[in-house]
Amino acid sequence: MTTGKWWQNVVMYQIYPRSFQDSNGDGIGDIPGIISRLDYLQQLGIGGIWLSPVYASPNDDNGYDISDYEAILPEFGTMADMERLIAEAKARGIRIVMDLVVNHTSDEHRWFVEGRKAKDAPYHDFYVWRDPVEGQDVPNGLRSTFSGPAWTYDPTVGQYYLHLFSPKQPDLNWANPAVRHAVYDMMNFWIAKGIGGFRMDVIDLIGKEPDKMITGNGPKLHDYLQEMNQTTFGGKGQDLMTVGETWGATPEIAKLFSDPARHELSMVFQFEHSGLDQQPGKDKWDLQPLAVPDLKRVLSKWQTALGDQGWNSLFWNNHDLPRIVSRWGDDQNYHDQSAKLFAILLHMMKGTPYIYQGEEIGMTNYPITSVAEIDDIESINLYNERVEAGYNPADVIHSINVKGRDNARTPMQWDSADGAGFTTGKPWLHINPNHVQYNVADEVADPDSVWATYQQLIALRKQNNLVVWGDYTLLEDTADDVFAYYRTDQNRRWMIVANVSAKSNAFTLTDQAERLIISNYADTALTGGERQLRPYEAFVVEVKA
Repeated sequence: MTTGKWWQNVVMYQIYPRSFQDSNGDGIGDIPGIISRLDYLQQLGIGGIWLSPVYASPNDDNGYDISDYEAILPEFGTMADMERLIAEAKARGIRIVMDLVVNHTSDEHRWFVEGRKAKDAPYHDFYVWRDPVEGQDVPNGLRSTFSGPAWTYDPTVGQYYLHLFSPKQPDLNWANPAVRHAVYDMMNFWIAKGIGGFRMDVIDLIGKEPDKMITGNGPKLHDYLQEMNQTTFGGKGQDLMTVGETWGATPEIAKLFSDPARHELSMVFQFEHSGLDQQPGKDKWDLQPLAVPDLKRVLSKWQTALGDQGWNSLFWNNHDLPRIVSRWGDDQNYHDQSAKLFAILLHMMKGTPYIYQGEEIGMTNYPITSVAEIDDIESINLYNERVEAGYNPADVIHSINVKGRDNARTPMQWDSADGAGFTTGKPWLHINPNHVQYNVADEVADPDSVWATYQQLIALRKQNNLVVWGDYTLLEDTADDVFAYYRTDQNRRWMIVANVSAKSNAFTLTDQAERLIISNYADTALTGGERQLRPYEAFVVEVKA
């Protein structure tokens, strides 16, 4: 018997609509395409879909710049398609979690179009405006995540507006109660359509105080979230999931968001593990070597520090991050073994796991050789800014190949045919040539595939409360590259062992092994004592409690 909320017991699946399934041959994924693949997702076993934005948008940032929150972008379909998706998913036991982007809108949203007409125009105070300062080019030194200053001058009103991302993504002024309640009305519009909740884009920025150079975790942030909870998804007998994207979260901050007693969010995405390849104090593009002991330390901290005051989101990949099998694994020599290892390592932890589309078949990064091949605005701006600053173009391309967002956005690899089963037309973004090797059709038919491992892990979570609720304990006395831990409840103890390395490593199994739960090598033995773990070997065994 499972207990708790529905979102604590399921595995979530993120769909990036543009790249998932094209139904009409225009090279762009769409909502009817998603509907056509719901049986596949039901077979995999997931219980919820985090749907990246499908709202009306000029697509400056691939849909994260919204021009109308209550309309669907025509290239994705219609509102009728959206309503059908919610209903068809529900019929299969799958809930749709909408992406909520309310730190900013598109500059083509009617609020901004009206608000930039004059200082006293309706909706002007929906955004963050500042007068020019004599002797300064911009109001202050805040920088955009997408390069350059976070301020753009609008000559019509004679003021600067704030944009923590693209100039086409002006920041909303959450200090204005009218903004907050307009957002809440929009959220209730979607709740009424039967969605399962919201994933909240860069939600920790809405409490910003730009004059004090505060962007993340501003002093009013939690007041706003508690008000949001009370006005929308909380307190109405609704069983909705909310997950906040919080790049700056520590465990203590995460508890503020997700402690049930505070009535804010269900959980947050924290990104400490995804920044372990980044030089301290520098940008994500400034790389340093990966170290497994750092990964063990960070993930174990998050497993234990939240206690009963928070809930973990478990993920390796999303639409902003490189593919795990290419970043921490070995996508050339040990593709299947490392892809399965990272699945086992993550899905056996406490929290709600998220699969990013294609992760379940081991999709990889797609290296490029030229800036002409880049679609993502962040990577294009980074390339131009750094080359202009004197960086070697080849070094910049290398950083983009390692961390660029297009890696995650190449179309879903459904089969080995031209178009990868994604489209009959010209795809909006290049398809990885390795779709001939790694695709859904082949992997679903193979009982030893990466896909089969994901399906098995999802089933294990459904069948074993230990996986959902058990305590976590790291095994400290292991080789640096061996990540091993226990999950324990009142009756049972499971040991998870993963050799995160292309080299063999010694490991001593001191516990009495009683049964093998899952492994990524077909001939894993239960023998105790010292053994040599093979490259990227991972297994789960039940041991005597």
